[in-house]
Amino acid sequence: MSAASTKTDIAATQAALKSGKQTSIELTTQLLAEIDKRRDLNAFVQITREQALKQAAASDALLRAGKGRALEGVPISIKANMCAKGIETTAASRVLEGFVPTYTATVVQKIMDAGAVIVGSTNMDEFGMGSSTENSCYGPSKNPIGVALGKPDLSPGGSSGGGAAAVAANLCFASLATDTGGSIRQPASFCGVVGFKPSYGLCSRWGIMAYASSLDQAGVIGKTVRDTATVLDVMIGEDVKDSTSLKPVGTSLVAALDDQAKKKWRVGFPREFRDLVQTPILKSVWEAAEQRVKAMGGELVEVSLPHAKYALPAYYILALSEASSNLARYDGVRYGHRSATASDITDMYEKSRAEGFGRETKKRILLGTFALSAGYYDQYYEKARRIRTLLANDFRAAFKSVDVLVWPTTPTPPFAFNSHSADPLTMYLEDVFTVPVNLAGLPAVSIPILSSPEGLPMGLTVTGPHLGDQAVARVAHEIEREIG
Repeated sequence: MSAASTKTDIAATQAALKSGKQTSIELTTQLLAEIDKRRDLNAFVQITREQALKQAAASDALLRAGKGRALEGVPISIKANMCAKGIETTAASRVLEGFVPTYTATVVQKIMDAGAVIVGSTNMDEFGMGSSTENSCYGPSKNPIGVALGKPDLSPGGSSGGGAAAVAANLCFASLATDTGGSIRQPASFCGVVGFKPSYGLCSRWGIMAYASSLDQAGVIGKTVRDTATVLDVMIGEDVKDSTSLKPVGTSLVAALDDQAKKKWRVGFPREFRDLVQTPILKSVWEAAEQRVKAMGGELVEVSLPHAKYALPAYYILALSEASSNLARYDGVRYGHRSATASDITDMYEKSRAEGFGRETKKRILLGTFALSAGYYDQYYEKARRIRTLLANDFRAAFKSVDVLVWPTTPTPPFAFNSHSADPLTMYLEDVFTVPVNLAGLPAVSIPILSSPEGLPMGLTVTGPHLGDQAVARVAHEIEREIG
């Protein structure tokens, strides 16, 4: 057998596995060794060594018998907020230390049923609340590109920073992640990889620890658009255990990539996003996007999203309000952390939550509770809901004249840890280009488009109408191909 390669994409890996040039055991063993070597990145919070090797051995047997499934023998990681039976699952919070679920999230079960090898769970901001992984009880992950450039203090983004770091460092071939306000796309941009958030409802949320239920969506971080499409084709599907899940529409994502029919794509550039943040690096991203769209034969169309400037405050009111409700279940009674110094049940509730939750999570719970409180509900929550509707209408109007929209994924390249500690609002502003997609439930993918003068990656977002995932995948793939 040839030496296992951890630097190829899923398509090349599957070809090698099917041909017998390498085995899943070889590949998994090599990856586990690489994970051990790169502990400095703090990308993983759990390494499922024994389980992974058993899954790899079972995959090799099926491959030898010619019965390989869609992801047979491919090592993949999962985010630490996705339940997996027998694996400690904490969402990077002390409040869930020691919690070992007796069930597996639907999306995780689906990739396992397709033959994927689960090598571990990846680091994240606590319950998905953050854009840097600095809010993890395990400490922050490091950006592999920053480390390679001699800048180990750079964030990999968040909240799925561990998964993006793992993919960028070739510690797995893809990572299952979640996206509430950009938690797949922003870290993908920061780490120079691809992050795909499908339309809201296409992937089941059952078994994933909730942050904001009307915004959360599972997706994939991978090395290429094709890799993310390959994994998403397995994950997508209606689930009776999730009432918001939908049946897929149209062809598979991989089939959309392979569609040879020539099409002149109408690609929209939102005027308001150009005006929102103006810096030299963003100007370069816009120019690069225009060049790539023209090179692939696309038509450039300027569109307007008049309510986009209100998206960020509306998002944080809605997300934090839902979080205050969802996180009420962590009370020290049924599972997770329970205070050892409580004198009565009320004291136990208060102390368990105060001791278990991190600073940022407690802040967001308090803000969300305030927004939902009597006297403020109409003033904050209801107004945010109206803005959400207006923004969704803006997107629908824009998609009457274009097939997809493109804009920069992030306003800045990767930033240093603690750079936003003096002013938390500047951290929230990092999400200014990502949250509108979640408010409208749209599909979006971030692909690397260029590097800053310092060699740091910048991503480009491609988004489409709800359930227009195939068009998003196809255009992102064509732009990726133009970039080379």
